[in-house]
Amino acid sequence: MKIFPAVDILGGKCVQLVQGKRESATAYGDPLACATRWLSMGATALHVVNLDGAFGTSSENARLIREIIKKTGTEIELGGGIRSVDDARQWLETGVDRVIISTLATQDPGCIRTLADEFGSGRIMPGVDAKGGQIAVHGWQETAGDFLGWAKKFEELGAGSLLYTNVDVEGLQQGVRLEPVKLLIGHVRIPVVVAGGVSTRADVAGLRDAGAHGAVLGSALYSGKITLKDALEECR
Repeated sequence: MKIFPAVDILGGKCVQLVQGKRESATAYGDPLACATRWLSMGATALHVVNLDGAFGTSSENARLIREIIKKTGTEIELGGGIRSVDDARQWLETGVDRVIISTLATQDPGCIRTLADEFGSGRIMPGVDAKGGQIAVHGWQETAGDFLGWAKKFEELGAGSLLYTNVDVEGLQQGVRLEPVKLLIGHVRIPVVVAGGVSTRADVAGLRDAGAHGAVLGSALYSGKITLKDALEECR
């Protein structure tokens, strides 16, 4: 299993949110400095989110993200504000390994096939953001049907992997809920990376044993509740 430290960018700063709420942001400084710190400590991939894009200003932070791509040269999955095939195409051409498409994937599912045909399925990662068993869209403010049904549809359309986020526990640092993770992993054949609530070595071990391809470390990593060293050791 792979560990993806989160580098979430809002207003040019690396931040962590609670439950996706902008007003809950805690800032941790320069995004590139955070990215290089995690890589120097053993990470081999990053989970980068353009939060300004998620909140509606997709061009914000583009320079910073391109700098991270260029200067780290590491595996990067990128989400936030990707609202069209052209948005996704631009980022893929910039050099990110995978784009995470969430609301767009439910509004225009055919975009998955279009992008997979053009760039390869391995670079297309729909987001399955689940809230009370429903897929959450539009900044997690609305729901749009059973998350398992959507996950299967994304796979059938050519997605190479899925990002599963349990919105109900995201940012709370209170642990992972493994049952829906196991349901999702058992429902599809493609790799699943899990975000939301990963706070302890036991959480990492639980995801590893459940068959998750990767785990995103966010709030708990930045607050020191879990160390990158411990998480990487648990993966091994």
